[in-house]
Amino acid sequence: MERITISLDEELIGQFEEYLKRRSYKNRSEAIRDMIRDTLEADRMAHAASGHCVGTLSYVFNHEERELARRLTHAHHHHHDVSVSTLHVHLDHENCLEAVVVSGPTRQVEEFANAVITQPGVRHGKLNLIPVEVEQEHHHHGGGAHKHSHTHPQT
Repeated sequence: MERITISLDEELIGQFEEYLKRRSYKNRSEAIRDMIRDTLEADRMAHAASGHCVGTLSYVFNHEERELARRLTHAHHHHHDVSVSTLHVHLDHENCLEAVVVSGPTRQVEEFANAVITQPGVRHGKLNLIPVEVEQEHHHHGGGAHKHSHTHPQT
């Protein structure tokens, strides 16, 4: 492991120390490593629009909003190839949280997320993506061979 030294002004280091406490980091190094990883991942995703990804789309919506449930269902069906699985949680009498596992070409996943997040009545929409490499692999099981794809997170 290589060591680096950085200089921070007092105000920034104070904010950073508060961040460490809120997130329960044991040391500064791990927090900085996580921040660097997050930044590199965001940069990689910004330049990986033509690649594949896996991730989650989460959002809160008011199920009483006129026609919203129908519009959301339509978006899921229209993008069935990237919407892998959905968890639906009732928060109160009107609001629900949905977490959707997504997988596929990054542009198609982003189109699906935008189709959901931009619906009137959807709030707190957030898409989190991880770039992956998709490989077709041959396997032998028992008496036969078959071919299917595997997704490998990029390192």
